[in-house]
Amino acid sequence: MPCENCMSKKKTERTQEEKKKLINRLSRIEGQIRGVRQMVEDDAYCVDILTQSAAAKAAFSAFNRELLRRHIESCVVRDIKNDEADIDELMDIIGKLMR
Repeated sequence: MPCENCMSKKKTERTQEEKKKLINRLSRIEGQIRGVRQMVEDDAYCVDILTQSAAAKAAFSAFNRELLRRHIESCVVRDIKNDEADIDELMDIIGKLMR
């Protein structure tokens, strides 16, 4: 199934182990977000919600760091070897992640 929200038509092949690790991280983040939503629905104390929200944000940041590391080690290295390196693309995504 094509990625309708993807800006690039490029693809990255990942091992089953890599996919499993990334999906497991996303599943934990999804659970954290559902937990925050439930806290809002249950009228939990603001500080408690903010604490859980910060934990979810930190988990998503860790996911992004891991994915960026893998991108640099695989895609960027491959593109440099093939003389197709797009440093602007790499800098753009790093800039987005640092916001």
